[in-house]
Amino acid sequence: MSFWEWVSAVLILTGCAFAFTAALGIVRFPDTLTRMHAATKPQVVGLMLVLVGTGIDIRDDVNVWMLVLTGLFTIITAPVIAHLIGRTAYREQRRVDLRPGPRDSRP
Repeated sequence: MSFWEWVSAVLILTGCAFAFTAALGIVRFPDTLTRMHAATKPQVVGLMLVLVGTGIDIRDDVNVWMLVLTGLFTIITAPVIAHLIGRTAYREQRRVDLRPGPRDSRP
């Protein structure tokens, strides 16, 4: 194996580890806001590492540009989706918190 194949293998395995930690965070964390952070931050870093590792491995192929486009769209859309999910979860939680409960209905 050449030097670039080793670098590619290390990047891909590191990216897979990041994606695995994101999956564990989604399963482990209790509420939507913490799950959102686990779903976006390490997942995007892991995907970028896998894409860079794959790009190094197929650096002489035309399909490297597809990897670049995938990375760009992920970087552009992941924060927007996370923001929308976070805003929706915050609004829903406020609505639940403001709803009168059994103790608030005392005379």
